[in-house]
Amino acid sequence: MKRQKALRFGFILMVMVAWVMVLQAYGQEKSKESAEFTIAQLVVGTGVEKAEPVGVADTFPPTTEQVLCFLEATNIAKDTEVSFVWFYGQKEMLKTTLSLKMGPRWRTYANKNLRGLKGDWKVEIRDPDGKVLKDLKFKVE
Repeated sequence: MKRQKALRFGFILMVMVAWVMVLQAYGQEKSKESAEFTIAQLVVGTGVEKAEPVGVADTFPPTTEQVLCFLEATNIAKDTEVSFVWFYGQKEMLKTTLSLKMGPRWRTYANKNLRGLKGDWKVEIRDPDGKVLKDLKFKVE
């Protein structure tokens, strides 16, 4: 009787350990797939000078005609694309897809005409599958 309980306990323990190992391996594989690059910098500003963003803020005056979202990616494992998806409130206003080239660093930006729309804005950075990697909120007031 005791031997059967010990065998049953050992079997259950073995199944649990195997299950944990499978889950860990799956989690590592998924993180490798989504780690094609690192977002080192993501800001909204009014321009770019000497390859750096200028006029960076989270609030812009209503006289601001255009803003841009500047992305600096590092450790880019392979050529890929990212989409800058602009929202005014909950409404999608514009989607711009740009390339990131394999290498240690790549900088790019997408701009958006504000058309005098005051209120809450958001830019989402999405991978080629549409997964949101990061978002950035700002206001026009």
